[in-house]
Amino acid sequence: MTSQQRSLCVLFADVSGSTRLYEKLGDAEALRAVERCLNRMSRVVDGHGGTVIKTIGDEVMTTFPSADAGLQAACEMQHRVTDLPPVSGVKLAIRVGFHFGPAIEENGDVFGDTVNTASRMAGLAKAGQIITTAEAIAAVNLSLGPEVREIDALTVKGKSEDVRVFEVLWQEGADLTMKASSIVASYGAARLQVSYRGTDITLDNTHGPLTLGRDMGNEIVIKDQRASRNHARIERRRDKFVLVDQSTNGTFLKIEGENEVVLKREEMILRAHGTIGFGHSALEQGIDLMHFEVLE
Repeated sequence: MTSQQRSLCVLFADVSGSTRLYEKLGDAEALRAVERCLNRMSRVVDGHGGTVIKTIGDEVMTTFPSADAGLQAACEMQHRVTDLPPVSGVKLAIRVGFHFGPAIEENGDVFGDTVNTASRMAGLAKAGQIITTAEAIAAVNLSLGPEVREIDALTVKGKSEDVRVFEVLWQEGADLTMKASSIVASYGAARLQVSYRGTDITLDNTHGPLTLGRDMGNEIVIKDQRASRNHARIERRRDKFVLVDQSTNGTFLKIEGENEVVLKREEMILRAHGTIGFGHSALEQGIDLMHFEVLE
């Protein structure tokens, strides 16, 4: 087993709306359309000195030795896929995300925070978009490269600090939405206090997602058989906290002064103060509830 660490540009790209493709075109034709996109992207990677690490379904994971090469490849991927004719009336599109930073190369694969961040950027991208980070943009040396615009400072899973996110404007003359320059600066310091069975935790911008469930690996262990092993989590997103349900029996959210809401594989912003029930209505008697309060 050989491994080394060096700075790399890690890029993820996937075919947007592939589920709809399969539904509309059928498996065989949709598979050919997806493979056509993947083949074009792979040729672009080769042309810019990159490496295809793996292809999973409709997504390709690649690396490049520099941020410049990754940026150029991302733009060329978009152009090449955009040039493809529609398939049975369906226009093909991809979404791309990349990040530049230290990564561990081991046995033909790549690991580390840079990989996770690049994957998150691809997840933020929409069809026809290229999304990247401030670190990647800072590492670009191209004097005549495409324009970029800062979108936001976003909370990324596994990172305590917000990540500055940029869009690469690969299309000339694109119809763009003007972004208010004051938005990012206006976010305040978000804090949330939660209490459960004598445990009090205050979440702020230094705290990662708070995991909740029966499994002992959760930060707060819910002692209730109707709660799932990994029932829910609370994530900070900029100046807000979001309750995300991932359970079997649902998460019951009661904000003071409002009707109770049942989340089933859904999410909701926490406001003011209230209670959270795990598999039970917060209105039932004799059950343990989590109390929360958004702090000013």
